[in-house]
Amino acid sequence: MSEIGNEVMDARDFRDIVGNFSTGVTVITTKNGEQKSIGFTANSFTSLSLNPKLVLFSIDKKSSTYNEFMETKHFAINILASDQVDVSKQFSKRGVDRFEGVAFYEDASGSPILPDTLAYLDCKVTDHCAGGDHTIVIGEVLSGKADPEKEPLIFFKGKYVNL
Repeated sequence: MSEIGNEVMDARDFRDIVGNFSTGVTVITTKNGEQKSIGFTANSFTSLSLNPKLVLFSIDKKSSTYNEFMETKHFAINILASDQVDVSKQFSKRGVDRFEGVAFYEDASGSPILPDTLAYLDCKVTDHCAGGDHTIVIGEVLSGKADPEKEPLIFFKGKYVNL
């Protein structure tokens, strides 16, 4: 293994290195000011606190949904199941209505909840924190549910993988 110093490490090198950490895949959803459902695929989700129950995700400041997510008071974390690669790809497309043809329902906050996921958490926004070229969004969990029969969708080294 060769080491790359920070002074010569470019963005691609950094992505390749952190890509060695396998993550689950989520779709973060909310409704914008016009009550239109919006969302994006993210693997930058984690639990933060048990008391109170807090989670966080980060969103790129250049994201097409950035401003709307900075204005929303609620969001949902939809944790994708292993058979939902198509859902992940749909919500990572640019310049399209990502909800076109996608079923959803609403829970406590009114944020869109995708069916057949591994799990979901419905949250209210409690804080935003600067994080370089991203903003970290912290939310308090209002409700959630998990399906113990499903397996997770995993992302590792730039690819979807099965357990």
